Amino acid sequence: MRKLILSLSLFITFRAYAQDALKYQTPPAGILELAMAAPPAVTDFSSNGNMMLIMERTSFPSIEELSQPEYRLAGLRINPANFGPSRAAYVKAIRIKDIKGSKEYPVTGLPADARISNVKWSPSQKSIAFTVSDNNSIRLWKADVATGTASQVSNRRLNDIPGTVFTWLDDNRILAMAVPAGLGKAPEKPLAPEGPTVQQTSGKAAPAATFQDMLKNPFDEQLFDYYFQSEPVIISNSGEQVIGQPAIYVTAAPSPDNQYLLIETLHRPYSYLVGASRFPTDIAIWTMNGEQVKQLASNPLDEVRPKGFDATSNYPRQYSWRNDAPASIWWVQALDGGDPKKKVPFRDEVSLLAAPFTGTPTPLVKTVNRFAGIKWANNQLALVYDGNSAQQKVTVSRIDPSHPDQAPVTLIDRSENDRYNDPGDPVLMKNQYHQPVLYVSPKHELLMTAPGASPEGDRPFLSAFSLDNGKQRILWRSQAPYYEQVADVIDPAKLVVVVRRESVSSPGNYYLQDLKKKTTVALTAFPHPQPLMEGVQKQLLKYKRKDGVDLTAMLYLPKGYDPAKDGRLPVLMWAYPREYKSASDAAQVRGSAYRFTRVGYGSAIFWVTRGFAVMDATEMPIVGEGDKEPNDTFIDQLVMNAEAAVNKITEMGIGDKDRIAVGGHSYGAFMTANLLAHTNLFKAGISRSGAYNRTLTPFGFQNEERTYWQAPEVYYKMSPFSYADKLKAPILLIHGEADNNSGTFPVQSERLYNALKGNGGNARLVFLPQESHGYAAKESILHMLWEMDEWLMRYVK
Repeated sequence: MRKLILSLSLFITFRAYAQDALKYQTPPAGILELAMAAPPAVTDFSSNGNMMLIMERTSFPSIEELSQPEYRLAGLRINPANFGPSRAAYVKAIRIKDIKGSKEYPVTGLPADARISNVKWSPSQKSIAFTVSDNNSIRLWKADVATGTASQVSNRRLNDIPGTVFTWLDDNRILAMAVPAGLGKAPEKPLAPEGPTVQQTSGKAAPAATFQDMLKNPFDEQLFDYYFQSEPVIISNSGEQVIGQPAIYVTAAPSPDNQYLLIETLHRPYSYLVGASRFPTDIAIWTMNGEQVKQLASNPLDEVRPKGFDATSNYPRQYSWRNDAPASIWWVQALDGGDPKKKVPFRDEVSLLAAPFTGTPTPLVKTVNRFAGIKWANNQLALVYDGNSAQQKVTVSRIDPSHPDQAPVTLIDRSENDRYNDPGDPVLMKNQYHQPVLYVSPKHELLMTAPGASPEGDRPFLSAFSLDNGKQRILWRSQAPYYEQVADVIDPAKLVVVVRRESVSSPGNYYLQDLKKKTTVALTAFPHPQPLMEGVQKQLLKYKRKDGVDLTAMLYLPKGYDPAKDGRLPVLMWAYPREYKSASDAAQVRGSAYRFTRVGYGSAIFWVTRGFAVMDATEMPIVGEGDKEPNDTFIDQLVMNAEAAVNKITEMGIGDKDRIAVGGHSYGAFMTANLLAHTNLFKAGISRSGAYNRTLTPFGFQNEERTYWQAPEVYYKMSPFSYADKLKAPILLIHGEADNNSGTFPVQSERLYNALKGNGGNARLVFLPQESHGYAAKESILHMLWEMDEWLMRYVK
């Protein structure tokens, strides 16, 4: 009888793993409790430093909500029922807090189960505006900051798909992008096609990444025309004014003085190869009444570009208003034809054209590398950013906009991965036009906030950065046992700031600090969101791989664990490889042992509650210095990284070398399959939403710029699909059926599973219905956690 019961239990267990039509499952109680904890609140501060918004976010949607109708058009996913994005995250409640007092109160008058987004302060900070979505529409609302009373501003349905849905003009007027009033019924899909779908190339090379959700046929084009069109409307207390014809507006930005509009519209012909951001565009300047002042550009379809991550279009791009001037447009033009391989003294040029826009554009500055941005201060100062992706370089230069003939002065020139020497980002303050501009002190210094990476871990700081000599003075820095960072600068002259502080045992809370007077006032007191994590041990590990490169990992151990008494533990190692052009950059310490541990849905840390030692953020650097490409030795370096991590945890007397699992998401999933194929270090693996056959991403992937035809051996050797016959350790493959990430098509997991099955491997393939690259529905997330737990318990613990 006992043998019969045992046989039946084994049969039932096998059936639970083997059946195809499995219902959604729920993980063990501890994991469930952590996963279902309310998401942390988000905050926003008024620019005058008086008020703070505390916004409570919605939790996971249900699979029923996620399964509502959705169109995937030109790289975007939309909700056709309400002209908004699908899969959006929302705020469900807002509280207003007086920063310099103790008053805190809710925003009232909202509809039940409000789905709030696009929260923006009015110019005077006396009101906030936001959108409220329901199943049929998106509408504009306002709330009075003094009372918290909210009300709907207009009955017009808004279109929140192609661009910015609304912008404050002044305290009385809002420019909104509305669904056209005369819009008819949506196109109906024909029962039968009128003909084949045809694409043709003319012999000109047009390399492109493997973008998802592109237009596929004429009906998709009709849907794009219908759902992406809007009409600009100025909504005020006195009424509504339509100021333009229906079109596909991606930009409708008022000038800082509110006298003009920068308008950018998309039009046909569309592409089935690239997304909406590269469709033909018309760029113009209008008056606030909708009259065209000047046509700035009419750019054709941007389908054909040179190879390389720094490749760009050969048309004028990035039109925008200058923040420190009343009405002055700037834009960028490539000087190398958009080809980063060309040998030229300068890559890009920025030009200016001021109102009334009748003169000749003024060249402002030329950049040696690809232009990456500009931050304005005044007519004597702006910062220009440029970079080189292949070399992982970033440069910041100071220019004088009133003297464009003067050469830029380089202030920062570093590797983008050199975190130890990252001076941070400059503090911006609102000017007389309510636009963000650089704060410049009387000493001609910027205020900078930086992550503060160091050999001791991240220690964020606030500094004064000299515009004259590039030297930096640290004014304030996070101190152990806390992890602190400047969340907002209230008064840059007096050094009054809001600091977000957290520790291993305390979640992030906000404090008003006067750095000169050294006073601190608590603004929030958020409780521990996941009490089950209290007492979990956390430690930053430092170790070396055999070629001398320093590595780190964040180790989590069960509450009360003592290796001397409790013996060795099973280990779950979670990682994500990254490429570096410098071994010294790769060796830098990342993260902080003093940060609060918030277990997110995709985290590996759940399993510390199941008796595992968890090595999270396990460093997996892939280095290629000088002319060497990192991926030429990808597998060798990956194996070295894994061996070093395994040796570290076992030499500490914590990890059981025969019970170690490895896992990752996306490129981490790709890493996992490779480690199982090329080593015997791991008992099992978990790969979520990965790409396993690099020949399906032939025009580059991650930081690999070479094409498959330029480096076929690299693509072959890096593909775990090529070594499916060697991959014998149990591997769990999880993938969203609607993955929209470039390169990680669901077929990647399907093909690897088929290859493993055909070669006698031990694998399980789980497709999550309706899910994208990151998972959203409560049922999907809980089932994913159940699958992972079952796999780890069965094959590792």
